[in-house]
Amino acid sequence: MRITSHAAVLLLSFIAMQSAWSQTGSYPDRPIRMIAPASAGGPTDVIARAVSSPLSEILGRQIVIDNRAGAAGLIGTDIVAKATPDGYTLLFGFSGPMSIVPHIVKSIPYDPVNDFAHVSLVASAPYVLIANPALQVKSVRELIDLAKSQPGKLNFASGGNGTGIHMAGELLNHAAGLRIVHVPYKGAGPGMSALIAGEVNIMFNGLSSALPHIKANRLRALAVGGDKRSSLLPDLPTVAESGLKFNVDGWYNLSAPKGTPRPIIAKLHQDLVRALGNPETKARLDALAVEPIGSRGDEFVTMLKAELAKWEQVVRVAGIKAQ
Repeated sequence: MRITSHAAVLLLSFIAMQSAWSQTGSYPDRPIRMIAPASAGGPTDVIARAVSSPLSEILGRQIVIDNRAGAAGLIGTDIVAKATPDGYTLLFGFSGPMSIVPHIVKSIPYDPVNDFAHVSLVASAPYVLIANPALQVKSVRELIDLAKSQPGKLNFASGGNGTGIHMAGELLNHAAGLRIVHVPYKGAGPGMSALIAGEVNIMFNGLSSALPHIKANRLRALAVGGDKRSSLLPDLPTVAESGLKFNVDGWYNLSAPKGTPRPIIAKLHQDLVRALGNPETKARLDALAVEPIGSRGDEFVTMLKAELAKWEQVVRVAGIKAQ
C-alpha cells in the first residue's frame, strides 16, 4: 500500500496525539514529585505545601514536596529542567532562580523561558523587612540612621546569592545609600534561623514564614513590601511609606520539564486553578498573606520575560558580578 507524504504526516500526527493522550488518560497514576528549590521552612516551602495539598486532592494522587535548596534555587530548578518530561516531576519555582540567578551565574545550566513547559504563575506574596530584637531599631528610618553611623558594620541575611530576598537587601542599600553587608545562607529558612540567633542583624523574608516569629516577638518587623499594607500586620508601614521608593514581593510558578505532553500541562493548569479557587485554599493562603493567581502558561512566560529584563538592570545597578 502506498501512502502519500501528506497522508504520512497526518498519520504520524495522529499517532503522536494518541500517544500523548494515552499518557494523559490515566494521569496521574502514581505520586508526583514537586521540587521546591529552597530550604524547609522558607516562604517557597510554606507556600508550596499550602498549594500542593488541595491540588493533590483534586488530582487524586499524593504530591511529595522535595526540598532541593542550594545556589539560590539553581540546583533544584536544574533538576526539573533535566527531568523526564512525563508530568511526575514538577517545579514549584520562584523569582530567584527564574529571573535573577540567570544574571548572576555565568554558565547557568538551564534557560528559564525555553527549558520548561510552564503551567502557571501560582501566587505572589510580599516580603517583610525584619530585624533581630537586639538591634536597637524600630523603624526603617532608625535602621538607616544606625547603618549610616556604622558603615559596613551591620549585615543582612538572605537565602543565597541571587534570591529575591538578597536583591531586596541590595535595593535597600542602593535606595538609602547604605553599606549593609550581605551574608548568604543555604536557603531562607537557615537565614531566618541565623537572624533569630543574632548571627545577623536584619533580612527581608516572605511574610508567610516570618509572621509566626514576629508574633512571638522573636523578630521585629520594620516594614512590609508590596504596594499596600498587609491585613495581617495593618499597623506596619510599607517600605514605600517608610520613605524608600521601591516595592519588594515574591512570586511563585508551577512548571514542568520541556517536552511534557500538552494534555498533561492542560490538566495541571485546570486542576491548579480549581485548587486555588477553593474557599479553603483561599483562606489558607490569605492567612499567609499570599495572593493566589493561576494565570495561563503563556501569560506567565510574558511576565517572566519582563522580570528577567527588570532584574538584569537591578543586578547591574547594584554592581553584582557574575560568578
